[in-house]
Amino acid sequence: MSAWVLPDHIADVLPSEARHIEELRRLYLDTARRFGYELVMPPLLEYLESLLSGSGRALDLQTFKLVDQLSGRTLGLRADSTPQVARIDAHLLNRLGVTRLCYCGPVLHTRPDRPFATREPLQFGAEIYGHAGLEADLEVIELALTSLDAVALRNVSLDLSDARIVPALLAGVSLGTDVRDALHQALASKDLTGIKELAKGLPVHIQNALIELVQMYGDVSVLSLAEKTFAAWPGILKSIQELRHIANAFKHVYTTFDLADFRGYGYYSGVRFAMYVAGTGDALVRGGRYDEVGAVFGRKRPAVGFSLDLKELVTAVPAQPLKAAIRAPWGVEGDLREALAQLRSQGETVVCSMPGHESEVDEFNCDRELVHLAGKWVVRDLPHP
Repeated sequence: MSAWVLPDHIADVLPSEARHIEELRRLYLDTARRFGYELVMPPLLEYLESLLSGSGRALDLQTFKLVDQLSGRTLGLRADSTPQVARIDAHLLNRLGVTRLCYCGPVLHTRPDRPFATREPLQFGAEIYGHAGLEADLEVIELALTSLDAVALRNVSLDLSDARIVPALLAGVSLGTDVRDALHQALASKDLTGIKELAKGLPVHIQNALIELVQMYGDVSVLSLAEKTFAAWPGILKSIQELRHIANAFKHVYTTFDLADFRGYGYYSGVRFAMYVAGTGDALVRGGRYDEVGAVFGRKRPAVGFSLDLKELVTAVPAQPLKAAIRAPWGVEGDLREALAQLRSQGETVVCSMPGHESEVDEFNCDRELVHLAGKWVVRDLPHP
């Protein structure tokens, strides 16, 4: 095997795309800051028990593990930043009121989470801690929609679900962990045959409710159907009311519902959402409420947030024009160096051509050139090709 071949689903990012991703990173951090979110930078690796605390088996399977040669303990390379941010909120900041935090950094996955996905996403996220009301859910969704709008993504659809529905249906029934996990998977994949088989031993009214649930996806009429089906479960009716409230708050966005959606990590404890853009396939944004995520750190706080992969996002946003630049000769003459420095201090990109070489760049459009005329250096336009 050639020394330069990278592992499957790991790739270099080349100049123009790398610059575009970096511009998105800056834009999104600035957007979050305008909403009042403070930037944190959790470490790429930490002790495994802290990294996976409260996150569930799915995140464990996605986490690379290694041994720390200083302590002999097992370390993990983060597959998701939310447990780390919950730790920061609980132990390092330890504030009493509302805390808004954002982050952007690489995460690593042992396997791609879908076909053709990278195993090294660049995860941007924003999270609110300390407020249990729907106001926090609404603000997080608004920030996510604003972030997509900031990069001119149109035809965004919002898909809503709630992680409390299935636990409420299964409350008080005895199910092994493997059976429960299999049932969740069958619900997520809309496997009606599998659901019927797995639910055989449950009370008939719960079996019927699960069969109805898997078919509850579509427009707002799904909520009316759910209210009739789950009339005997007050907790589920409350969840449905919250979903309706959120949908009403974003009437300008095309909204759908999938009440059996179990995709993503297992720490969600309330309203969940995903955002799609026409022509991009899988969701670009996923988020929701996860009030239990900080409990293992000794500080259970209401929490809601979202995340997205900037490497995936960059493939969906409109192509950016090349940055305008000035082509200049390379030299050490004082007046030339002064002219170059002045142009760069004004924010211009100046690319110096090395002697004997044409400048080969993919990221810049050299539409002007620096030339020496009448004893001074001046910038003139280049003819269009």
